[in-house]
Amino acid sequence: MDATAAGGAEGTAQEIRLDGVSKTYADGTVGVERLDLTFAAGELSVLVGPSGCGKTTTMKMINRVIEPSTGRILLGGEDVTRVDADRLRRRIGYVIQNVGLFPHQTVRVNVATVPRLLGWDRRRTRARVDELLATVGLDPAVHGDRYPSQLSGGQRQRAGVARALAADPAVLLMDEPFSAVDPVVRERLQGEFLRLQETVRKTIVFVTHDIEEAVRLGDRIAVMSSGGRVEQFAPPAELLGRPANGFVADFVGADRGLKRLAVTGISVDDLERPPVVHAADGLADARASLQAAGARWAVVLDDDGRLHGWLSGERAAGPGTVGSASHRMDAWVPVEASLKTAFSTMLQHEAGWVAVLDGEVFLGVLTPESLHRALRRSVDGTVPETAGAAVPAR
Repeated sequence: MDATAAGGAEGTAQEIRLDGVSKTYADGTVGVERLDLTFAAGELSVLVGPSGCGKTTTMKMINRVIEPSTGRILLGGEDVTRVDADRLRRRIGYVIQNVGLFPHQTVRVNVATVPRLLGWDRRRTRARVDELLATVGLDPAVHGDRYPSQLSGGQRQRAGVARALAADPAVLLMDEPFSAVDPVVRERLQGEFLRLQETVRKTIVFVTHDIEEAVRLGDRIAVMSSGGRVEQFAPPAELLGRPANGFVADFVGADRGLKRLAVTGISVDDLERPPVVHAADGLADARASLQAAGARWAVVLDDDGRLHGWLSGERAAGPGTVGSASHRMDAWVPVEASLKTAFSTMLQHEAGWVAVLDGEVFLGVLTPESLHRALRRSVDGTVPETAGAAVPAR
């Protein structure tokens, strides 16, 4: 989907800057302490922390559902505390936990809400609605004329995202949007949303209480404590590898090393290169290769360098070809995957190593030892980090 197709310049991602923003209620309660935060254009920034720490208050001040007590909120350099609040909200997409679809209106009418308010003509509106429904995985012909009550929870959430994106806003605010669905649907929605963000590249502020969700989705994460204080604002790998203080360390959990696997990509430099034989080779030649390398097994490739399987030393005996004696290799991941995906694949197949492929081309293998080295290197900041890098293995 072209991010500017329907909204022109309005669809271009814009930086959000909170400059000395605070919220103090009439009874003296401090909802949010003085905040100085910058949410980079085109990035997904997550606000995470315990209940009552001011996450949602901070987000609602951006679109002025809650008015700040002090400070400025700059959207693309413009101080939005000085503009008409209704006009502002039409420029900002908003997705909430319970979706908020109008129950008496069809999905198509729900998604068209903001374009209609902006005065778009019917033809342009319908084209945009159909495009977005298809983008979020809802067939316009099937789901467009249904009512929210006729959709599953996951489908309603997709419709809510489509409605928020309908006028191609520069900014998207999301308040625990996936917490009301079951874990399986939630993980699927998170994956779909990451793929959508790769296309639209909106500036997103995302609120959650779940550090696992924050780590999977966020380009940067702000950990907040009571009173609306930001304890640390950093990329997931830095947050997990170097918590700023005891509060952050406790919040991200003692298993933060395992969580870090999810945000650390595979580096080709970390791969081991075991002996390689080809399916058409004779077993006698393969046995000689294994003996020369002092290895107990070899990777088997076809003539085009694609993964065929693996051959154990015990089966490299007698007449015949490598292909006829090799084992099927199910433990593999694409090079774009995270270390978590590699580790999970290793455990799932009870394998001592996992092959890494670039498309169909074999690059090398990760073993528990090389995976540990890769993780240690990522703590030192020398391995590129990824957000939401999990890719299903076949």
